Amino acid sequence: MPGSQARSRARDPLNRPEFLSLNQPSRREPAPGEGRGGGGGPRRPAFRQQQSQQEDAGGRGPRESSERGDAAADGGPKEDCIQLNPTFRGIAISSLLAIDISLSKRLGMCVGARGPGAPLRSMVTLLALTGHALPWICGTLICIWSSSTLAGQEVLVNLLLALILDLLTVAGMQKLVKRKGPWDLPPGFLDYVAMDMYSFPAAHASRAVMVSKFLLNHLVLAVPLRILLYLWTLLVGVSRVLLGKHHLSDVGCGFALGFLHFSLVESVWLDSATCQTLVSIGTLRWSPLV
Repeated sequence: MPGSQARSRARDPLNRPEFLSLNQPSRREPAPGEGRGGGGGPRRPAFRQQQSQQEDAGGRGPRESSERGDAAADGGPKEDCIQLNPTFRGIAISSLLAIDISLSKRLGMCVGARGPGAPLRSMVTLLALTGHALPWICGTLICIWSSSTLAGQEVLVNLLLALILDLLTVAGMQKLVKRKGPWDLPPGFLDYVAMDMYSFPAAHASRAVMVSKFLLNHLVLAVPLRILLYLWTLLVGVSRVLLGKHHLSDVGCGFALGFLHFSLVESVWLDSATCQTLVSIGTLRWSPLV
């Protein structure tokens, strides 16, 4: 047996002493920062490291794509999302808004000093001023101060409360919606005074409807005066569109809001005794203050 092993070694040229160095695995020289001790442990060959990195990258790619898909499904960033099938409701609303803006711009004939309605600009501005909050509130206060009848003071005090309610409600809705006018004109001084700085809803239209309904219900007026009152309400709303301050939809919503304010004031109508108490407090003639 020992003789046969020696013969096999002699036949195999790689088992010779001069070829033994070729059969052993090559040792990598340690880097300057690496120690030669056993702290690093066994190291994998370079091709195995590259293979493991490729496997990690390949496994991470589908995982990241699935996570991105889940994030988009949960309401993540949707900048690249395009709605290819819009609903009929969305198309109808967009079309109506486009028509509203187009018609409102065409009707704004009195916007500039050189527009087609420039000769009528002063008259339209004066007509719009009749629906402003400042003249109505100041005029109502003067009438309350000069009135000597209990019935007249009752009607005037309720009218004053209706004007204040209309002013605050419209200003709050405009601040909430913040819709610009068709020509995006800056608000004037009187607009700042009445807090009428945005387009939706139209404050002048709401006030005109509320005042007209109030006067028609609590004053005895002849038929021509009633017709003039209705005509004045309509012209006040149209004047704001001609001046480029409001859209047609703003004026329509203002008319509806004016009816709502009138109905609300009628439902919480203050009696004569309460109105007299308020008048006494306002004129500093209340008995505890004297």
